[in-house]
Amino acid sequence: MDLFFLSLSSIIPCITKDATGRSSNRRSRAGRPRPHDLAPQRTDLRLGRIVRLLMENATVVVSGTKIADEIGTSRSEVWRLAQQLRTLGVEIAGHPATGYQLKSVPDLLLSDMLAPGLKGTIFGADVHRTYHHYYKIGSTNIEAMESASAGAPEGSVFVAEEQTAGRGRGAHQWESAPSAGIYCSVVLRPALPPSDALALSLAAGLAVHSAVEQIDSRVLPDLKWPNDLLLNGRKFCGILTEMNAEATRVRHIVVGIGINVNQTKFPAQLQPIATSLRLVSGTEWSRVELCAALLKSLDREYCDLLEKPGAHESILRRFQERSSTARGRRVRVEENGGFEGVTEGLDPRGFLQVQTAEGLRTVVSGTVRVIDNL
Repeated sequence: MDLFFLSLSSIIPCITKDATGRSSNRRSRAGRPRPHDLAPQRTDLRLGRIVRLLMENATVVVSGTKIADEIGTSRSEVWRLAQQLRTLGVEIAGHPATGYQLKSVPDLLLSDMLAPGLKGTIFGADVHRTYHHYYKIGSTNIEAMESASAGAPEGSVFVAEEQTAGRGRGAHQWESAPSAGIYCSVVLRPALPPSDALALSLAAGLAVHSAVEQIDSRVLPDLKWPNDLLLNGRKFCGILTEMNAEATRVRHIVVGIGINVNQTKFPAQLQPIATSLRLVSGTEWSRVELCAALLKSLDREYCDLLEKPGAHESILRRFQERSSTARGRRVRVEENGGFEGVTEGLDPRGFLQVQTAEGLRTVVSGTVRVIDNL
């Protein structure tokens, strides 16, 4: 049942190439029109600006004329946008004759909500141009990969309130509850060889770990190689890293991160293996606060990997320190007919090593399942 979170299709991040490096006319990598999200609509940026303006004037009623002047539109358009926000769950009191006021701060991952927390990062340099929010989309990773192939700049972020075709390991779909989790993909263009992509994926796991601990130090995730994070043995986060590269040069990498934040229940088949930060901590989390912390942590890990000597080794060391399964756990690896053994840490590239009856083996691809403690 290790199947529903964003995860690497294989241990080596997915590498997609063509002769020119160009995108495939908004089609999937398999060449077929994309299901569910053939024409995903980016959220109107004015919605976030209205929310931010109302937040900055929380104690007063803001006239429709003032809002219209601030966002450069008409009062009738302000009314239409306010109605749209209400349908999306934002509690706004008032109407055109009296003005508007927020009844509560919405936990929506809009660019204007995230912008203050992203200053100084590669994700905050031009947030209104590079931050893409969707209320519903098929897959943020598909959209990010297509956009990266079409020239989206490094630091572009693709965030959805809901995914209808979230992707897990292999052909499995990822359960994606509306406005309950963080479904986020980022575009990176590192000056790194393709062989370092696995270290970047492991660094993304460390970034999630750091962000969660920053918000609530009592919650300590367990990293499961290569792309899952667990709480009390159940999965709450997964990472999907996809890459477009030449033999010696990365064109772009998309890192997709899915986090179960405020889910209180899961489909029956997922209940034994899934959890959320809210279920574990007993409290509701701010997705805005967590998403900002995540992107800041990812920025730090990424910049260190590019600029600091020894960063690669540091990632592998810290990953192993924060993983209960990287060493001394009996596992079964579903690869080449399957084999069992005891984990012996990561090799210098970041691949998992497993001691078997026949000797030490390196896991290059396949699902790794923990059997028991030794």
